[in-house]
Amino acid sequence: MSTVSSAPEAEEDNAAWTEAELRQVRADLTAEVERLSEEIAVIEAELSGVVEDPIGADGRDEADVGGKLAEREHEVNLLEGARAGLAQNMSALERLDAGTYGTCESCGEPIGKLRLQAFQRATSCVSCKRSQERS
Repeated sequence: MSTVSSAPEAEEDNAAWTEAELRQVRADLTAEVERLSEEIAVIEAELSGVVEDPIGADGRDEADVGGKLAEREHEVNLLEGARAGLAQNMSALERLDAGTYGTCESCGEPIGKLRLQAFQRATSCVSCKRSQERS
């Protein structure tokens, strides 16, 4: 008879990280930093092109102006998201370097290994994250 692991057990997986696992986490985070850096460069280049094209300066109708504004807003939102992701990945790499990766920043307890495998940038254990979301 097989047993199915429950969510609370998955949350409590605090097994020690092996050196190989930490190397893989570092490689994954580094690759994501590189990807996000490239994405940011592309978005910034696209945004500079959009900014150089003044809205409404050439007598375009309101629909064209609205479309251009929506395009700018979308690009800015993408840029903000990429920058936030980059900062989170850089912070995770810093925690790896400091030896604090996998420790909850709120309570100091270990963050479940399965949680970190699913979301390598996590800074809170499941309990603290739930508390943060409720408040």
